[in-house]
Amino acid sequence: MIRGFSLVQHPSKEPIILYKEMIRRGFAYPNSYTLAFVMKACSIVLAFWEGMQIHSHAYKHGLDSSMFVQNALLNFYAKCEEIDYARSVFDEIPDKNLVVRSTMISGYARVGLVNEALELFREMQEVGIEPDEVTMIERARNMFNEMEEKDTKAWSSMIVGFAIHGLVDDALEHFSRMLESKVKPNHVTFIGVLSACAHSGLVDDGRRFWSVMHELGIDPMIEHYGCMVDLLCRTGHLDEAFVFVNDMPISPNSIIWRTLLMGCKIRGSSDKIEIAAERLLELEPHNPENYVMLSNLYASRAQWEEVSYMRKKMKDSGAKIVPGCSCIELDGIVHRFVVGDESHPDIKEIRKVLIDVSERVHRAGHVPWTRGVLHDVAEEEKEIALCEHSERLAIAYGLLKTKSPTVIRVVKNLRACDDCHEITKIVSRVFDREIIVRDRVRFHRFVQGSCSCNDFW
Repeated sequence: MIRGFSLVQHPSKEPIILYKEMIRRGFAYPNSYTLAFVMKACSIVLAFWEGMQIHSHAYKHGLDSSMFVQNALLNFYAKCEEIDYARSVFDEIPDKNLVVRSTMISGYARVGLVNEALELFREMQEVGIEPDEVTMIERARNMFNEMEEKDTKAWSSMIVGFAIHGLVDDALEHFSRMLESKVKPNHVTFIGVLSACAHSGLVDDGRRFWSVMHELGIDPMIEHYGCMVDLLCRTGHLDEAFVFVNDMPISPNSIIWRTLLMGCKIRGSSDKIEIAAERLLELEPHNPENYVMLSNLYASRAQWEEVSYMRKKMKDSGAKIVPGCSCIELDGIVHRFVVGDESHPDIKEIRKVLIDVSERVHRAGHVPWTRGVLHDVAEEEKEIALCEHSERLAIAYGLLKTKSPTVIRVVKNLRACDDCHEITKIVSRVFDREIIVRDRVRFHRFVQGSCSCNDFW
């Protein structure tokens, strides 16, 4: 009951009242789970004095060393902005994992102790703990806003962060503020600015910022050329992109040729495809991603002989395909799905959810993008193949095991395909769920039928 009341949409002091009643009735020895849940309730309603009493109960019963209780205490003191108490609890926790460190960083940011937050963040990196998006985004913004002096690195970090998460307006606004503050941009700054333009199709702005970079005396690096090629390809300026690449003073790398090939998917002529494909395979003959992308490209044009040729060429090169894999974490357990996965213990229930998803998105008017299926088979078989993609299995599991307003968070090792991207947009609307997918390219935040990438990724 205590846990249940702490999860309701409109929190109250009811869990604390229940805990007091439990003690009054003679249950004098609570366990670590009870204390952790009631501490969570205290942190939600900021019941500081009640939380202090419960902390004393934990100490009295020898439960203050429990991992669950320590985490709850740390979160409680951080939320109440009692940062000294929070730090004392933090120092006593032997296993300072990502969640523990993130909570402490958030506590420091909450009270404006920017230097302490950054110090702890650097320490986290030094011990090999990789931060997630929860650790950094809004918290990074809060710390940045609290900084009295913002140097080039600080401005650039925020601009790049906004660009990666599709917050283009924020990225460009911060760039304008940076210039107004008389802070000189560097190479990293313009990578963020140009990638923000690319991910939103702002071709005129991109060209203007390219000129500004030259005016400031910053010589473009291969990453800047890559951003411009990406921008031109995404906005349909394929001929200009090829001219731009041919005029580059440095040799284009595999990323640039791969970007040109992606641009050829819709508007590219056969000669352009062959030029880019030849250059790409010369640079990376053993990268399976190149063969898969070319196979996708040919399949989208129903050129099945070329698809077969690519498969043979990949086999001859010894390249091995990396299967699509998506992960979702629920209750501290990471669930891993691969394409066509049958190994998960809840697979029967997951497939029922997939059927429900398929029916509801179909009623919403979605037509499967079957051109991306690399098999010369009937349309029905292609639709089934699309339903087996790993991120769909992970999202279905999230729908099965969680309820709104819990955010479904999925990480994928490959770029999301067009059909899965469109499906996820519809799912976010018809199921009224926020879904965040981190694919190989960027973060995608799906809310009410739209994605933060604006369909540019």
